[in-house]
Amino acid sequence: MKVLIVDDSKLALIALKGLLIENGYDVYTANNGKEGLKVQDETGCRAIISDWEMPEMDGIEFCRAVRSRDQTGYVYFLLLTSHGQADELVHGLSAGADDFIAKPYNPAEVLARLRAGERILSLETRDVAIFALAKLAESRDNDTGAHLERVQHYCRALSQQLATNEKFTDIITPEFVRLMFQTSPLHDIGKVGVPDAVLLKPGRLDPHEFEIMKRHPKIAADTLNAALAKFPGVGFLEMARDIAESHHEKWDGTGYPNGLKGENIPLSGRIIAVADVYDALISKRVYKDAFTHLAARGIIEEGKSKHFDPDVVDAFCDQEEAFLAIQRQFAEA
Repeated sequence: MKVLIVDDSKLALIALKGLLIENGYDVYTANNGKEGLKVQDETGCRAIISDWEMPEMDGIEFCRAVRSRDQTGYVYFLLLTSHGQADELVHGLSAGADDFIAKPYNPAEVLARLRAGERILSLETRDVAIFALAKLAESRDNDTGAHLERVQHYCRALSQQLATNEKFTDIITPEFVRLMFQTSPLHDIGKVGVPDAVLLKPGRLDPHEFEIMKRHPKIAADTLNAALAKFPGVGFLEMARDIAESHHEKWDGTGYPNGLKGENIPLSGRIIAVADVYDALISKRVYKDAFTHLAARGIIEEGKSKHFDPDVVDAFCDQEEAFLAIQRQFAEA
């Protein structure tokens, strides 16, 4: 595996590079975050070990820059740091770091954390299969464009922002963020069970048709529960089930299919509710024009504590620039 080490200390670079080469890694180095971005572009390294404190672009800024880019595959990011306070670690996680290595580091620990990263990266074949399944379900509806891609990235931005809220510190771990990104494309797979006459209708649904459409969360949940019955305890299936079943629930209890209210709605469902509605608003459909970002933001804010979890709406407002960047990155032709 290719590993990029970024550190402004030449001695630290030499020592860590030697350790990784001895253990079979293909190693590249850079002296700061700006140089690291260039090297990563040139080499396609799948794992990065970066010092936190560096001139020009520190490790936090570097991590954010890596996460903001359109990567062909996931990049596992380790921060090498003397920062050990909980709020500082939360700051690192919210920037997109996967894990931390404390200074002075133990060589065995560095290798163990890199191997953990390799296991995570190996799961991308599963990610590809999940995304392909979601795309297959979405292919029945020719009006969705890059919806899945945008929603994935919106969900990651919201999750990382929520991780800075002490209410969610013990809930939103790096694994939660990864699973949120991985499984969010499955939120509408239940639509495979919706008749074409309803799903592909070129206009607004009448009340009877809408009742048929409202069955899709339950269809998805039944399917994924069947998979969980055969493979109990599989984390990505559990989150996919929660997302698919609860993404149309509302904070005030007026949503469907189960009329859940407040924190009884899974957190994953509360996150994707904002991401999914926002993307539907800013996208052109046969029955409506695209809303501007400002108009969509106004609707999201109006739905705070009614349709949406107020904490997720606050995270959306804090991540407004990230949402606009994702829109530009996955703009429809």
